[in-house]
Amino acid sequence: MTKRFREKLSGTLDPEELAKVYTSFDIVGDIAIMKTPNNDNVNAKTVAIQIMAINQSVKTVLLQTSPILGNFRIRKLSLLMGENKTNTMYKEGGCVFAVDVEKCYFSPRLLYERSRITRLVSPGETIINMFAGVGCFSIIIAKKVCQTKVLSIDINPVAVQYMTENIRINRVFGKVIPLLGDSKEIIQSAMNGMADRVLMPLPEKALEYLPYALSALKKEGGWIHYYDFQHAIGTENPVEKTKVKVAEKLDSLGATYSFAFSRVVRSTGPNWYQTVLDIHVTSMPSKF
Repeated sequence: MTKRFREKLSGTLDPEELAKVYTSFDIVGDIAIMKTPNNDNVNAKTVAIQIMAINQSVKTVLLQTSPILGNFRIRKLSLLMGENKTNTMYKEGGCVFAVDVEKCYFSPRLLYERSRITRLVSPGETIINMFAGVGCFSIIIAKKVCQTKVLSIDINPVAVQYMTENIRINRVFGKVIPLLGDSKEIIQSAMNGMADRVLMPLPEKALEYLPYALSALKKEGGWIHYYDFQHAIGTENPVEKTKVKVAEKLDSLGATYSFAFSRVVRSTGPNWYQTVLDIHVTSMPSKF
């Protein structure tokens, strides 16, 4: 929550109410999505009014009324203020993305990660994005790095429809290949040993799908970008806890690897963190 936003709210909410307001919201195109602590919606419209007052580009304010759930990673949203819609156009990294924020998973909070990963990619790489959503990682890479090919997979048919449209909008047809289905099944059937780099931007399934990411790499190895949710209290380090978990899995698979880079991407709740590991695989297991 910006200082200006908090100051605006302090004029309409008492200190106790202000303390209850969820201290951040996402803006995706001309839609703002907010949450309230413990689903306390008493002051939600008051907050929505201030969001629209401070952010002139916002035409719709939606309230998230459920957690992100299911294989499609979607959530329920209800209208608080403005136009009754869930679809918008979002701009990032010189690209434009059509998205329905209720029918597709999307997070603007991975903006830095999308830029960071793109800077690591070399021209000519083949990349597999195991959890592509509407295609942001895939399309930004394809747009900015020449001669790349991104095999872009998602299990949500609506997300793949939007991804296909975004490929057209950003003119990366032939560089980004949209694929509908479960990434582990697609990799097993058609993509073993194809990739220089694998993206795994779905923390909930990353550990389960790690063997398939490994099998997707070329025989000489390559890179896996692994995202995780980690609980850490007191002096615990969420990144180190992620490393221990992933190392145990990779060791059991017989890979030779190193953690070239790691960081906390963001806090996701009290004592919960999203982390990322850039894993450099230098020797593949013989069974792969």
